[in-house]
Amino acid sequence: MGLLDTVLGTESQAQPTLSPSEAFAAITLAATAIDGDLAENEARSIASVLSRSKLFRNYTDEMMNKLFDKILGILRRRDGINVLFNSAKQTLTQELREAAFAVATDLVLNDGILTEEETNFLNDLYLSLGISSDLALQIVQVVLIKNRG
Repeated sequence: MGLLDTVLGTESQAQPTLSPSEAFAAITLAATAIDGDLAENEARSIASVLSRSKLFRNYTDEMMNKLFDKILGILRRRDGINVLFNSAKQTLTQELREAAFAVATDLVLNDGILTEEETNFLNDLYLSLGISSDLALQIVQVVLIKNRG
């Protein structure tokens, strides 16, 4: 790697270190932004869902905003989604991986529209997180039932 790589920003970026709560939020935020857009109402939905979980019970609005700023900063980098996901995956325990998949699935299916890109994302997500296909299917079925009402 040469000096120009550093100046031109083409050197590989260091893998960010994420706490378990940051990693969990990163998965859910990536799921919501997979269509290339993160609307303000989607950000509020994420914050609302996260605030009900054990990991975020003690987070203030300011702490949540800082968390989102950090994650969005990583997402905006070149290959940001891959960097963010790989960092998150390394941090999460199996239980948190399953919970993150469930929350991400709920957020993706919340609008009642499932695009091909979202379907591919959920398929890639459960495989990448090492979740069994049986459990992933159960989660998707429960979320679909939940969102009927």
